Amino acid sequence: MPAKRDPLAKVDNLPARVAKYAPVSAALTAVYGQLDWSRNQDGMDELVSCILSQSTTDTNRDRAFARLKDRYDDWAAVRFADREELIGVIRPAGLANQKAPRIQEALGVIHDHAGDYNIDFLETMSLADAKAWLVSLRGIGPKTAAIVLCFAYGRPAFPVDTHVFRVGKRIGFLPAKISANNAHPLMEAIAPPDDYYQFHIQLIQHGRDTCHARTPACERCPITAHCDYFAALD
Repeated sequence: MPAKRDPLAKVDNLPARVAKYAPVSAALTAVYGQLDWSRNQDGMDELVSCILSQSTTDTNRDRAFARLKDRYDDWAAVRFADREELIGVIRPAGLANQKAPRIQEALGVIHDHAGDYNIDFLETMSLADAKAWLVSLRGIGPKTAAIVLCFAYGRPAFPVDTHVFRVGKRIGFLPAKISANNAHPLMEAIAPPDDYYQFHIQLIQHGRDTCHARTPACERCPITAHCDYFAALD
């Protein structure tokens, strides 16, 4: 079997990218505060919520998830629900024709593996094996796997969503042409594992509040001294 390629091997200026972490983290913590990990949802809720969140807004995801929980008593009921009915229940999340079968298929795989609708076994697997198990589910990629492991179990996985991807490239953590999948191990190399949860949330908050997709508010950004995008404006 050929050796696995190191996704960091072709990243240029890696030490300089890592060096940005400390000052950027300190500046964002000064703005957004210190954040400690806390579990808001169990692993199953987090996983299904993530599937619903794909290609939609948080508001639409939350509406669909609330409808799902209101309509069905447990995950077995969701798994064996009439497909068309389930599509109608989760329609607010969009792409319901894709998401409904993905949810039901994932529930089947989980039950076959664990004998229950529970993924707490991920807590005792190695991190690499837990990621690999999650991405083996149809429709689950590195971002969803990292969100489930980080948010539901406090494990050191760094999720890269659209905000983190955009802000990370502008600051210079991520090369301009890196893929979203390869951005995950790079962000894990840049930030200390104990800070993954906090730094992920801070980058999202910064993307929403200041580093907007179309017109970033550089005039009020606290990290311009460390930002490649701002330096290129001169």
